Amino acid sequence: MGKKSNKELTKEIKEKSNKTFKEFKEFISKGNVIDLAVGVIIGGAFSKIVSSLVNDIIMPLIGIIIGGIDFTNLTFKIKDATVSYGVFIQNILDFLIVAACIFTFVKLINKLNRKKEEPKDEIEKVDTPNLEKKQEPIADSGIRKRDEHAPEKPLIKY
Repeated sequence: MGKKSNKELTKEIKEKSNKTFKEFKEFISKGNVIDLAVGVIIGGAFSKIVSSLVNDIIMPLIGIIIGGIDFTNLTFKIKDATVSYGVFIQNILDFLIVAACIFTFVKLINKLNRKKEEPKDEIEKVDTPNLEKKQEPIADSGIRKRDEHAPEKPLIKY
């Protein structure tokens, strides 16, 4: 086999590029990918709303209830390091609110999907008279019973 000319290499690269671009276009235009992208964007915006709810409304109210504590200032020092555990508490609360909202949303979607999938009253009945008959056992099928003293595994190893 000889070397390919520049023209042949260029043509081959173009064909591979066009094929790759076509596959990428098919992939990106599928509904699942677009739905995922929309979900990520909406999730990012939703996260900001929940963070604001936690930081600006819930945590100040909890601070008032437990004696005017500002959770963002809850820290302790270990040598030169400052541990901001109040911010960590806010982030945990933030996560729990997001998880509760997503749980509620998924539960609602599943409920709506179940209503769509409920079977109609018009279920077709199938006549099955032969299923009620009991089959008589075959007297001698030609199959021998296993010898109780025979080895469980074959003697020949493959």
